[in-house]
Amino acid sequence: EIKELKERVLRSLAEEENVRRIAKRDVDNAHTYANTSFAKAMLEVADDLERAIAIVPQDKRTGEDPALKSLVEGIEMTDKNLQKIFTKFGIVKYGKVDEVFDPHHHDALYQIPDASKPGTIGMVVKAGYKLKDRVIRAAQVGAR
Repeated sequence: EIKELKERVLRSLAEEENVRRIAKRDVDNAHTYANTSFAKAMLEVADDLERAIAIVPQDKRTGEDPALKSLVEGIEMTDKNLQKIFTKFGIVKYGKVDEVFDPHHHDALYQIPDASKPGTIGMVVKAGYKLKDRVIRAAQVGAR
């Protein structure tokens, strides 16, 4: 009977420790990933800034129109600052041409017929982002 009680106490202590460990992990995850929905919303802003920069041809950026030049510089500075803030909070941009295609990190929107580099990314439609180690938006790509 004493042996049985001792075993019960040990099981109870082990169960209590497991509950503590799980609760601590849940609290840590809540702190780490609390900003996920906000980060996802900000990704659209980053995309808009990139599109605004890309729409202005390179020769027009350094052209004679000082207003356009200032506008592009302002957009570029804003984009750089946003990327710094992303980095500060653990948000990492990924998805580049010639990277190895990973279905856990990339959404293949279409297949590019190119036998020279099979299993790689041929074109990036939308960059992907991770928050710490979790994908918050998969990169949308054309795969080879």
